Amino acid sequence: MKFYISATGIKKVTISNPGVGIGKGNGGCAAAAAALAARRFSGRTLLLLLLLLAIVLPFIFVRFAFLVLESASVCDSPLDCMGLRLFRGGDTSLKIGEELTRALVEETDQDVNGRGKKGSLESFDDLVKEMTLKRRDIRAFASVTKKMLLQMERKVQSAKHHELVYWHLASHGIPKSLHCLSLRLTEEYSVNAMARMRLPPPESVSRLTDPSFHHIVILTDNVLAASVVISSTVQNAVNPEKFVFHIVTDKKTYTPMHAWFAINSASSPVVEVKGLHQYDWPQEVNFKVREMLDIHRLIWRRHYQNLKDSDFSFVEGTHEQSLQALNPSCLALLNHLRIYIPKLFPDLNKIVLLDDDVVVQSDLSSLWETDLNGKVAGAVVDSWCGNNCCPGRKYKDYFNFSHPLISSNLVQEDCAWLSGMNVLDLKAWRQTNITEAYSAWLRLSVSSGLQLWQPGALPPTLLAFKGLIEYLEPSWHVAGLGSRSVKSPQEILKSAAVLHFSGPAKPWLEISNPEVRSIWYRYVNSSDIFVRKCKIMN
Repeated sequence: MKFYISATGIKKVTISNPGVGIGKGNGGCAAAAAALAARRFSGRTLLLLLLLLAIVLPFIFVRFAFLVLESASVCDSPLDCMGLRLFRGGDTSLKIGEELTRALVEETDQDVNGRGKKGSLESFDDLVKEMTLKRRDIRAFASVTKKMLLQMERKVQSAKHHELVYWHLASHGIPKSLHCLSLRLTEEYSVNAMARMRLPPPESVSRLTDPSFHHIVILTDNVLAASVVISSTVQNAVNPEKFVFHIVTDKKTYTPMHAWFAINSASSPVVEVKGLHQYDWPQEVNFKVREMLDIHRLIWRRHYQNLKDSDFSFVEGTHEQSLQALNPSCLALLNHLRIYIPKLFPDLNKIVLLDDDVVVQSDLSSLWETDLNGKVAGAVVDSWCGNNCCPGRKYKDYFNFSHPLISSNLVQEDCAWLSGMNVLDLKAWRQTNITEAYSAWLRLSVSSGLQLWQPGALPPTLLAFKGLIEYLEPSWHVAGLGSRSVKSPQEILKSAAVLHFSGPAKPWLEISNPEVRSIWYRYVNSSDIFVRKCKIMN
């Protein structure tokens, strides 16, 4: 509808429909107005449209990209993903998760059945090339990834296993510096009369059997270790002149051991060095010792053969015990002769037995005043961490509790008492049948197929001393410093009377823990000429 107003005045108003009775002049004005409106509409609309597309298009592109990628394994076709499932991303993600889980489970089943192990890729770059070039779907991706992960896991486990084996093999060796020390001392014994001097000197011989002195017994073939035990004991003693040390060694070590303490006698109290070849035992005792060693060798060989047959694979948690049982020290005569200490020292009644891998940090004099309440030996049972806290040294770590002979005599969760620092009442020992019980258990082991315990002298000793141990305060003895990681807190290590480097990592080895190695080296005689020449402190 349009209005027309006359130029000469408002005389009439004409209202007409478009296209009816309109002249040419009026038509030109209408066309110009329509063109201007079209130009305004086009500019504004185009600007708004461009802004809208700039915001929406990236989201649409990303969404379509995901749909195309998902369509290979989830959808029947890409159009199905881009059309029917454009706004149903939750269902797609759920199906993808289910598909991936199913692929991984199927690949795991194949691995268990012995399939799918060959042809796995070696690196992530290989995986990317495989997926890119061959355009693998999600099932193939899961399969290849699973193979790679399983292969890497097997390699890691194998590397850890070999590292543990090599670490234990390293503990079996003797450092070059210790070889050097023994050789130089042996040479000194042959050329220097002072190195052959009688030990102890004649004026001190009476102390060897005097019960008023504190007698310490050490069975060892390590010259340097014996010197550290004696040095640390003397330096921390209130009355060092009250101590008498008895060293028992083998024939090959007797010469360098004697030379060391003869040359360094000025800084040591009374020291007796005696070789096994100097004992004159009855034939009966010699026969029992030989029988004992033969049985221990049989147990060791059976344990070694079992590990060899299993390709040195271990049950979870038994790595340390299984490998440590193969240590040659398990067959050392000096370790097994402890059960015959009353015969080694028939004139002594009360002694303290120290291992050669200990360091003494406090005065030990009060141990000879300890009341054993009629028991034969005093030992630490409970650890510094509390009652029944003895990781790695419970009865179950030494014995086979599936055998009725063991399960009927011991409780597998009970703690085994610590060897390494023990108070022994030899007079009470001689009134018991401990040594005979030890031999009887060895014969039972043979008749039971050598399956009662792991190799070593400690398991049958624990059985023979059952019920004859008096418990000492845990602060007297802290063990485990020869393990791969020392678990004892620093304040416990500082307050302990005796630190025991039990385990493969002895302090004179390179594999020893540097945190505690310095405690042991503190008592090495670094001023000795042979220690310097053999570069022991290096």
